[in-house]
Amino acid sequence: MTVSLRIDRILGDRPFAEVGDPALAVSDTYRGLLAVAGTHAAVAGVTDFGSIAPVGVYDTGNLACRALLRARYPVHAMAFHPRLPLLAVGTGRYDGGYFFEGELLLLDLETGRSTSLIEHELGRQVLGLEWLGEQELRVLMAPYDDWQDEDAWNEGHVAVVRRPDWRAVPPRSLTGHDLTGPRVAAPRTDRREDARQRVSRLCGAWDPRRSVRAVEELSDGRILATLDGIQLEAWSPSGQRQWAVRDDEGGGRDLVVAADERSAWVGLMRPPWQERAQAVVRLALQDGARLDRFAPNGAVSLVRCADGLPALAPAGKNGARSGLRIRHGSRVYFRDVVPKQDGQWPGSGEAWLAAAEPRSATVAERPREPRKAEVRRLSPYSWTPGETHFAGPGVETADGDLVHAGTVYHGHGLQPGGSFVVRRSVTGEKPAWVFRTDRRATDLDRDVESVYVTYDDGELVVLDPRDGSVRGRRHLTVAGVPVVATALTVTGPARLLIGTTDGRILDCSMFQDC
Repeated sequence: MTVSLRIDRILGDRPFAEVGDPALAVSDTYRGLLAVAGTHAAVAGVTDFGSIAPVGVYDTGNLACRALLRARYPVHAMAFHPRLPLLAVGTGRYDGGYFFEGELLLLDLETGRSTSLIEHELGRQVLGLEWLGEQELRVLMAPYDDWQDEDAWNEGHVAVVRRPDWRAVPPRSLTGHDLTGPRVAAPRTDRREDARQRVSRLCGAWDPRRSVRAVEELSDGRILATLDGIQLEAWSPSGQRQWAVRDDEGGGRDLVVAADERSAWVGLMRPPWQERAQAVVRLALQDGARLDRFAPNGAVSLVRCADGLPALAPAGKNGARSGLRIRHGSRVYFRDVVPKQDGQWPGSGEAWLAAAEPRSATVAERPREPRKAEVRRLSPYSWTPGETHFAGPGVETADGDLVHAGTVYHGHGLQPGGSFVVRRSVTGEKPAWVFRTDRRATDLDRDVESVYVTYDDGELVVLDPRDGSVRGRRHLTVAGVPVVATALTVTGPARLLIGTTDGRILDCSMFQDC
């Protein structure tokens, strides 16, 4: 038996949805195509799952998305091949201390496959691209670094790379010799306004929505969502947006609806470099008016407990979803680190699964942070000696176990099999089961029959809560184009709300294929 998914309706759909806020646009008038690169932005949270710059290729007639890639760095240049179905994409950034790193990518418009061409591990920041013919590509790059180089920020190197068949070029096959060329002027030009105008000329209805952080459905069919740049928005049962509370500093993240459905608490997102504290606000669901606001002492996750009331769980140091975030918990669970000695780097030490009783706070006090005297350490956070496990989203089961996602720390980043979903007793040393993958989980929820997990590569995995076996898995697509889920909520038996990186909300049904 397998499980399949059907998208019943889409909220927040609009032209050019895949790219968000346009940063660069390039036309191919011969084929009637427009390539649009979106602004480089986080996948989910300020630092949670890395950042991407989406590039969509659109038919200028019906505005359908023909191909999509997600670049790791900001996009500075694009160029359509004069004959082959290829788009060259140049990306890059300054690493903050020394190097100009980036990629030269080739997107195949027929297969949707993208290929990174530069051999060097750090690549090069590519600033300009021009096809000189069917076999020659002119590449303008920033210098490797700015060490004792005052002109590195306004000059670069230009090289002409020749290949007989660009569709057959192997990955990482452009060497330093291929990219060697004379020093030339290379001004960094902001092309965002030009990109927005090009998009607007084709359709004025585009809207730069970005990652949905949380989604909930009310009993009357209205849908609430938090997302980048918006603290909270409400959609009518007919699919029309009723109101939105905008936020230029970050946007909403966690969401808990009051039992009477007249208000909701929203945990706001703030970049880690901001001195202003993270805040939690309470908004009226009639029109989004603010009813209350308070600032916790530190980074927190706002969670809905089993009693239906909100609570604050201590979170990661950046205030992103790096802390344990357990929905429907009979207690407020979190990952607690006990420093081994003074002077160690923050966050080091022995990690425990800890909990506080929410009933120790009166209804009028909710939500509030657990007090030190209320916290109990239940069991070591890692069940494997010598491994450090980082936290992620999760739920409490009907019998009091926890099912949650996380990753295993490694000095070189996430390793194959280093992402997990685990079912564990809160006091047991060994888990009931562990499901491992290579990608980070973005969200997790459950119903009676299944555990649903979304990942940062766009995959949705359905697990059996009894033994962790896979009941179904698929990569999410909208109109044949891949999407990445950043928020997931079970709204009823085999019904899901899924928020995506491009600001869309997917109302979905699950069904079984026997």
